[in-house]
Amino acid sequence: MVSSIYQPFKNFDFKYENCFLSGDTFKTPIVQTTVLPGWLLKVANFSGEEQIMLLDETIRSYNELKVPVNEELLTHFITPLEDKISAAFAGGYAEVSKLKEVELFQWIGKFLYSLVYIEMHAAVGQQQLSSDGLNMSQGLMHKFGNLHTMIQSIYLNVEFEDFSPWSLVIVPLEKDDIPFSFRDEINTLTFSLKLKDFGIIACLQDNGTNKRYHQEILDQIGKQPLTEQQFEELCARFFYSAYLFNRLPEYTIMPVEGSIYIDAMPLRGTTNKPLFDVWQHKTYAQVLENFWKPWGNLLMEIRKDPNAPTSYFNPPSLPVAG
Repeated sequence: MVSSIYQPFKNFDFKYENCFLSGDTFKTPIVQTTVLPGWLLKVANFSGEEQIMLLDETIRSYNELKVPVNEELLTHFITPLEDKISAAFAGGYAEVSKLKEVELFQWIGKFLYSLVYIEMHAAVGQQQLSSDGLNMSQGLMHKFGNLHTMIQSIYLNVEFEDFSPWSLVIVPLEKDDIPFSFRDEINTLTFSLKLKDFGIIACLQDNGTNKRYHQEILDQIGKQPLTEQQFEELCARFFYSAYLFNRLPEYTIMPVEGSIYIDAMPLRGTTNKPLFDVWQHKTYAQVLENFWKPWGNLLMEIRKDPNAPTSYFNPPSLPVAG
């Protein structure tokens, strides 16, 4: 029975020698698996030759994005998770909304952490190391390490003690034939995707804070189907607030008899500083312009009224600006 936590950031284990998720826990052979699974490429009508730019500005095709995984882990834990997500995606919003939040957290977390692994491998390979380790924010590595511990729930019994480490929003879309697209921001561990008749937004290391921050607009939306522009506007709000979120969540992590118990420390700590930096409409408008690029919304139009950025929601229910 596994009772220890694999912590790859302690010794920078990103050399494609051990399983990206479990280290050397299992003794069956290591194989490489694609970050974007075949079923998702098929649903998206992608060939796999589409390209993505990594943080080091190298270009990779989707088919080239691979991580090392233990065969036993892949067969008995990852593949069943992929099958469950694949079946839900095939059924659209009606089925995706029935998934347990922890299952979506595991799937999205595995995807984002796989990209982190690839980025870390590239950095180690380029010898971007110092006497203190990788030339990367210690806070960022701490955040990545916590996410990695949490997604080990794919194959371990991990108990979140009276909290969820994520904000997760699933909304229906007006059209039922929306092409697949996704967006991620590794530094804040924020992710969104849309497909068919549903959209998903996730912040993976905020203890639900971003969802509470946007509760007014979420209550207003309810179960109402959104247009694509409305969904991308909602995404822009979450991506921007994730940037404004100024806490590094801390956890007490304890392995006990084959399980891992995780308890969240209070986010407020010893300071009275708000959890989010001040919302600025000017900056938000720049974020929004990027999300609305497919529809040609220009920044000058979005910011026509500096105190009320353009919105496809009525009322806009934007956070109070500073």
